[in-house]
Amino acid sequence: MSKSSRPAPPRVPTLEDVARAAGLSSMTVSRALNTPQKVRPKTVEKVLAAVKATGYIPNALAGGLASRRSKLIAVVVPQINNSMFVDTIQAISDELAARGYHMLLCVAGYAQQAEAELVATLLSRRPDGIVLTGIHHSTELKRVILNASVPVVEIWDLTPTPLDMLVGFSHERVGEATADYLWRKGYRRPGLLWTVDNRAALRKNGVCDGLARHGLLAPASVDVALPARFAAGRAGLRELLKKGEFDVIVCSSDTLAQGAIVEAQACGMRVPQDLAVMGFGDLDFAADTWPAITTVSVDRHIIGYRAATLLADRIEGIEPDETIVDIGFHLVERGSA
Repeated sequence: MSKSSRPAPPRVPTLEDVARAAGLSSMTVSRALNTPQKVRPKTVEKVLAAVKATGYIPNALAGGLASRRSKLIAVVVPQINNSMFVDTIQAISDELAARGYHMLLCVAGYAQQAEAELVATLLSRRPDGIVLTGIHHSTELKRVILNASVPVVEIWDLTPTPLDMLVGFSHERVGEATADYLWRKGYRRPGLLWTVDNRAALRKNGVCDGLARHGLLAPASVDVALPARFAAGRAGLRELLKKGEFDVIVCSSDTLAQGAIVEAQACGMRVPQDLAVMGFGDLDFAADTWPAITTVSVDRHIIGYRAATLLADRIEGIEPDETIVDIGFHLVERGSA
């Protein structure tokens, strides 16, 4: 086929096409798409029907330049194959969608430099807000965030001095509460099976400090590489059992706890009679293993909901009543410990 006989590319529908289809002015259509809360609901419905009929795709960049808003919220998490974060991510996405924003999900890993580079790249896209996981960031990231003057919510941690806003809980207090529980239940020979990340380290320190207050020596520990996996729980328990005899194994996540339970049973030990096991997170499977896992429950959904609400409110000029939200936690006693 010659160049001259090639069919012309299909014409891209325009805002004017939508206006004609809806029987409205282009200005009204633009307002209905960019600020629907300021337009009558019936008019918005008419415009959306015309958009669907014409196949029009709004120019988000042009709208963002006019309103100085991109309607994008960047959410930075260390990994997405960790079920600990899934409910939080979904709650953020659902609440942002209800407020007219879109979530841009980004995976930074656990290295601070990688997180800083990713955030710098994100800021060049002019998001309306950013959600960061944790409070441990590089000096470079903090400088970039402060210079950008963009609303930020840190999640899954607690500090009196966040970058901007924060929704989370105290990992140190989780560890201390865990130690107190072990003492009350009569466990005196604990071992720790733990992942190596900042938030888990805070819980570990809390456990060790709490045990020390009860007069117990620092427990033997095995470190597990991230991400925490079921197989790592099994292998970690095998390694830990080489270091001594224990009456309870405390794990930094339910996933490791599940692996430890299966490995203990494979070695002929009864859980909890011969060896108790405790986890963290109250993940979906924790109540349905055998025995069910004793753990610490955190409302992962409310973390996401509150984070999204804080950001959307701040972007829309609504100053939140509180910028530091401690959602707390509670210990769930089940059969494993």
